[in-house]
Amino acid sequence: MTANSLPAAGDPRRLLSDMRTLSQRVRADQRMTWVALLVLAAATFAAIPFDWFGMDVTCLPDGGCQFARDGMLYYWIPAMPLMYAAIAFLYLRAARARGLGGRVLPYAITGAVTTLVFPAAWLAVTTYFSNHPYPDQPLPYWWFVLDRLVMPWGMIGVTLLVLAWLERNVALLAFTVGYLALVLLVLPMNYGFSSGFFSIRAAMAVPQLIVGVVLLLAAFGFRAAGRRRR
Repeated sequence: MTANSLPAAGDPRRLLSDMRTLSQRVRADQRMTWVALLVLAAATFAAIPFDWFGMDVTCLPDGGCQFARDGMLYYWIPAMPLMYAAIAFLYLRAARARGLGGRVLPYAITGAVTTLVFPAAWLAVTTYFSNHPYPDQPLPYWWFVLDRLVMPWGMIGVTLLVLAWLERNVALLAFTVGYLALVLLVLPMNYGFSSGFFSIRAAMAVPQLIVGVVLLLAAFGFRAAGRRRR
């Protein structure tokens, strides 16, 4: 009895390995992570002048100040759907140019949901504190974390988690976890500057500038990593 050996191309384990390699290569070719990060960074930078000049600041003789960030609210409500629509369009365009498919619908849906959640949460918090004075005791820390999560920079982190899942991108997941830790736990969003007309605006602008720089640097990093793979 003689046994005929299978050629390498007919080895099931070899075929399975080749299919996995091809699948990973297709996923890598589909990734446009740097484009999404670049669009998010540009939108964040563009929000700063709207927040600065659209902020209503009233300072009293005793040094206390009150402010309302209407400019940021009016900017982000239309900016969010345009931002995620631009990302989805660029993803699909790049995928079609390469003859590949693209799973951007869940990402676009997540962006649309955050567009609704952000103004709803903003108005709810504003309405509550308009009718209820701030408590004398310090607010619990979880309240500040939740408040930052529903802000635009927190919503950006949520959508980046969805993008990491769509792309099966471990590097993006690691970046997003670090980004959310920075935004929710580290970065000061409403303190760190003395009270006053200019200082309050700076206290709101500087954290947004930091977020934009972080997103921009990440875009450059993912772009450079993608070129090295090719």
